[in-house]
Amino acid sequence: MSRVDAEPVMPQLSQLPAVGLEELTTEAALLTRVDRKYLVPPATARKILSTFGAEARVLEMDGNRTFAYDSVYFDTPALDSYMLAAHGRRRRFKIRTRTYLDSGASFLEVKTEGAREATVKERIPYELGHREHLTDEGLAYVNETLAAVLGDVHFGPLEPVLSTRYNRTTLFLPESGSRATIDSDVIWQSPNGQPWVLDDAVVVETKSGSAPGPLDRHLWAHGVRPCRISKFATGMAALHPELPANRWNQTLRRRMPLRPAC
Repeated sequence: MSRVDAEPVMPQLSQLPAVGLEELTTEAALLTRVDRKYLVPPATARKILSTFGAEARVLEMDGNRTFAYDSVYFDTPALDSYMLAAHGRRRRFKIRTRTYLDSGASFLEVKTEGAREATVKERIPYELGHREHLTDEGLAYVNETLAAVLGDVHFGPLEPVLSTRYNRTTLFLPESGSRATIDSDVIWQSPNGQPWVLDDAVVVETKSGSAPGPLDRHLWAHGVRPCRISKFATGMAALHPELPANRWNQTLRRRMPLRPAC
């Protein structure tokens, strides 16, 4: 996939102080966390963030504050990963490669649901040229990681079922040790299918411990509430209406306008 042009969707964030990747990783890696997601029109997001009084810093690398991401999600022929999520099973998982298009760094990631809906993410570096399929070593890592959480399981084969691309700006909130991301120009595509773009909406995601962070409280004060959206599961449900979409029906019906990507 080619790089998505990364234009800043929140120009006022350029006025905030910067944080480097090393400090962000040290202070707020949050590989085990509670994620809260919001689907917000860009104009509303700009207005709310312009009045956000809490101390915040923006991830900056090489003078850039917005970065292009490319993720490829894998599932079994029976779509076990998707079905577990669709039916709200506690012991669910996601498998993906994530590529940071600006640097070319790529990782194989396994995400599971831990205690009290905490998300646990584990990952290893992955060869960029293999990001659209799982090598034998990659599949072994996936099975080993899932076995530690789910017990005696073995998945295979795992095939790519969905890719996503988007531009991300990351906020660090040092007072709470939390962070947040703002994703714009979100594109979903099935293998060999038509790409679809999330129209006139950004995905704001807060990542904190069990307690809501300051940005959550600020969003709530302005009438913005969390919604059920998953780049993997909601994207699959949107592109494949024949699949059960119980947990995301309201988001798909009321909040998620899609159009073909140009």
